[in-house]
Order: sequence, then structure tokens, then C-alpha cells
Amino acid sequence: MTEYPPSAAAFTATPAKTPATKWQITAWALWDWGGAAFNAVMTTFIFTALYLTGDDFGGADKATVTLAFAMSISGLAIALLAPVAGQRTDHSGRRRLWLGINTLIVVVLTAACFFVQPQESFLLFGCMLIAAGHVFFELAGVNYNAMLLQISTKKSIGRISGIGWAAGYLGGIVALLIVYFALIKPEVGIFGITSADGMTYRAVAVFSALWILVFSIPIMFAIPETKRDPNMPKVGFIQSYMELVHTIVRLWHTERHTLYFLISSAIFRDGLAAIFTFGAVLAVGSFGFATGDVLIFAIAGNVVAAVGALSAGFFDDKFGPKAVIVTSLIGLLISGGALLFLDGKNAFWVFGLILCLFVGPAQSSARTFMGRLAPEGQEGEIFGLYATTGRAVSFLAPQLFGLAIVIFGAQRWGIIGILVVLLLGLLLLLPVKAPPHGAGAH
Repeated sequence: MTEYPPSAAAFTATPAKTPATKWQITAWALWDWGGAAFNAVMTTFIFTALYLTGDDFGGADKATVTLAFAMSISGLAIALLAPVAGQRTDHSGRRRLWLGINTLIVVVLTAACFFVQPQESFLLFGCMLIAAGHVFFELAGVNYNAMLLQISTKKSIGRISGIGWAAGYLGGIVALLIVYFALIKPEVGIFGITSADGMTYRAVAVFSALWILVFSIPIMFAIPETKRDPNMPKVGFIQSYMELVHTIVRLWHTERHTLYFLISSAIFRDGLAAIFTFGAVLAVGSFGFATGDVLIFAIAGNVVAAVGALSAGFFDDKFGPKAVIVTSLIGLLISGGALLFLDGKNAFWVFGLILCLFVGPAQSSARTFMGRLAPEGQEGEIFGLYATTGRAVSFLAPQLFGLAIVIFGAQRWGIIGILVVLLLGLLLLLPVKAPPHGAGAH
């Protein structure tokens, strides 16, 4: 077993790549900007927090548990599909094409949330649309993350990854401001839309779909399609899983710390995802936030998260991704633990913003950790494994979140489930050897 992946060492021996243009980096980051409409508006702060988990759908506790279990199902689907999807785009040279197809499906599913009427009988339908959207968003993300290797080097990957995450957070701010002032705040919103029959939030779904679509267009023109490797034979769908098994066996024998990182990141990234999924739900259901409070916090939280992601890029390239991730997870455990025992809006404002500060760096550096290890020509497969392991246990945080609510009888105790997942991920990460970074890498 080698001490660290041959791919990481081999990278330093390859000629330096031609630097990406500013337009290519901008177009790549704009996909994250557009995706904020699904992550921030639909999943975290508006559609699920203020609408789908509200009284019209059976109350916060019941709706939250239903959403948690729907997200668990989506995680299992991602675990089965993501690695094969990435592997097949590596073989076919159609990374950009499949990024576009999966993004378009997310657009359609998001727009379909318009048909979720404010009745308890529509709860499952709404939760499944959000869950299915997560499946295809993650499949698109496999190819999007692999594109990071096309526009960065080992010395710049942390900075560029941080730019992408920051763009997502800033895009969330702009989208939330538009939604708030055009639809949520006024009694009669744009185009005469009112809150009757849940139309305010159903219109948010249409806006979000258009937002995703518009800002996904630049990447389709700025970044060239990958070339098919003639040495890679075409394989069938079932055979792709056999290839996947061979890859995992190879990692175990030659690049074991890559496999260790995949396992540890699977767990702590599940905790990070749960923070976004249930954070605003907790703010409303357990800390007394009203609609306006949630939106103001969302904007402030995204600003703080963007600052965290940008700073992570600097520290990542200087000190390496592992140091950034460990520091971030410790910060998340402390601030999340404080919320478990404190009450009121002020407590959520203080420690919720601290959570936002540390989430972005953990996410960005987890991606660059994987990117520093990905062999050329296998980026899609490696990031497919990254998505799969990230979702292979994605049932864990939602299940523990929902289970804690059932056991202790109140929504806020779901925080315990998230903290357990973050702690386990941190403990598994500590023995993992950090990949090469900074000096000596192109």
C-alpha cells in the first residue's frame, strides 16, 4: 500500500495546464449561483421551511418527519446512481452534456412544486418533488465538481472552489431578496399574486426554476466538452457497477487513505446537508422566527457563509484542506451544541451565524480534498464516488434528526442527531493523511 495516492504524486510530474480564463471561472461559478435557488430558496429557507412544513400540511413535527424520510430515500437513490453516472461520463466524454440534462430535470421538478397545494394530502407529493430534485441536483453536481479539475491546478483549486461556493451563497442572497420583496412581503405581489391558496410560495417555485435555468446556461458555452478517451472501452450499465467494484478494490490496495476520506466525508457532509435542510425549519418551529425573520437571517447567513467559503480558499491553498475541515467541524459542534440548550431568537442569531461561517469552509475544502486526489481522466468517477459516499449514509442525519424528535417529543431535539453525525465524521477524519498542496503542485 502506498502512503498516498500515486495520482497525487503523478500530478506534480505532469506539465502545467493552461490557466482557465476569468470567463470560464465565472461561468463555472454561475452554475452554483443558479443552484442557490434550489438549495437556499426551495430547500432551506422558503418553500420547505415556510410552506411545506407549515400548519397546512399537518403541522411542523409531522411535516418535518415526512420530509426527513423523503430525503433519506433520495440519498439512497444518489448512492446507487452517482458513481456510475460519473464513470460513464468519463468514458463517453459527455460531461457537459449530462450536466445540462440533469440540471434541466432539476428545473422541471422545481417548477412542478407549483402544483403542491396547501393541503395535508399534498405533503408527500411536495416532499418527493424536493427529494427527487436533490437526486438530479447531485447527479449534475458530479459533473460540475469534475469540471473544477478542468479550470484549476493543484495550487489554485482551493481558491477556485471557494469562489464557486461563495457564488452559491451570494446567489442565494440575491434570489432571496427578489423573492421577499416581489412575493413574500407585499400583500399583493408581482403580477397580482397573493397568499390565497398558497400561491405566494407556489410562485416561488416557478421563479426558482427560471433562476436555475438562466444561470446554468453560461457553463454550457464557456467550458469545452471533455474528450472521449479511446483507450476506455464502452461498458453497459450493469458492467459499470463491476467497474465500480474494481475501482474500490484498487483504492483499498493502492490509495487507502482516499477511501478513508470518502468514508469520513460521507458522514460529516451528511451532517452539513442536514444543517441546510433543517436549519430554517428549526428557526421557525423551535426558536420563534416569523417569515420576515427567516428571510433576514437567510440573507445575513449567506453573507457570512460566503465570507467563510472565500477565506477557506486561501487557507486551503496555504495549509491544506484537512486543517480547514477539522477546524470547521469543531466550530460546528460547539455552535450547534449551544443551540441545543439555548432559547430564543437572539441565541439562534448568534450561534446560527457561527454555523453559517463554518459550513462553507467545510464544504469547499471537502471538494478540494477530493480534487487533489482525482487522477486525470477519472475525475467523473472519483467525484461520482464522492457523491455516492456522501449519500450512501445520507439517510443517517435525517433519520437521527427525525428519530430524536419522535423520542424526545419536540422538534429542537433533532439537533442531537445532526451533532452525532458531525462528531462521528470528525473522529473518522482525524487519522486520514492530508493530500499534497501548495508548493510543488502545479
